Amino acid sequence: MNKLMFSLPRYIIITFMLLGTFSINAKEFVVSYDGFYDRLKVVNKGDFQFAQVNFYITDIATNDACLIKTGSIITERQEFPLNYTDQAQMLLPFDKQLDSDKAVVVIEPQNDNHDCQLKLQIEAREFNASYLNKKHLYQLDQEFDELLSNLSGFFISKLMSFLLPEQKGVVLTFAEPIVVADPAFTCEGVVCHVAISDEWEGDKTAFNITATLVRVTPWIAN
Repeated sequence: MNKLMFSLPRYIIITFMLLGTFSINAKEFVVSYDGFYDRLKVVNKGDFQFAQVNFYITDIATNDACLIKTGSIITERQEFPLNYTDQAQMLLPFDKQLDSDKAVVVIEPQNDNHDCQLKLQIEAREFNASYLNKKHLYQLDQEFDELLSNLSGFFISKLMSFLLPEQKGVVLTFAEPIVVADPAFTCEGVVCHVAISDEWEGDKTAFNITATLVRVTPWIAN
C-alpha cells in the first residue's frame, strides 16, 4: 500500500492526506495531481524568495529513495512525461489545466520490491554559500515559518495554532564535515543546526564557510 510521508510531526501529516496515493499494480506508484497543485498554489501565492515545497518518493521500510524508472502525468485524453531527478524528486508543473482534468502521476520504480510512499519536504531553492549571512538566514527562517503555517491550513494555523510544531531555526547540510565557531551553530558531521535570532534581521554579517551547501531545511523541534 502506498503511504504519504511528510517530514514533520504526525498531526501535520493529516492535512496532506488529500494527496490520495493509491496503487494500480505492485510495480506502479500512483498519486492524484490535485494534491500537488494545491501545495504548489500555496507557494506561488506567497512572497517566497527561497522557500519551496519539494516532492519525493521513498521506500516505506528504509526511507531510501524509490529511484524512478519511468514516470508520466496522465489525464483521460493526454499523457505527458514526468520530469524527475536521480534522487527520486518529482519536478511537477504548476498547471491549472492538469488539476481541472483530474490528472494522475504514475511512476514505475526501478526496484520492483520497493513499497513507495510520498514525501513532502520544505526546502530552500537557489540558496548557496554566498547567502550564508545572518540577514539571509533570518529571511529564510521567516519564509519557512510562513510556508509551514500556510500549508497547514486555516484550521490549524489560525484556530489551533498550538498544534503547530515549534520551528527553532534552520538545518544546513554540507557536502563535507564542517565546524563553525559560532554559538548559534551546532554541527555534527555534515549537518549544522542553526538557531536564528530576531537580532539577525538586517544584519549582513557573513559566516566564513567555504564548504559546498547541499540542502537547507527547517529545524523543527522534536
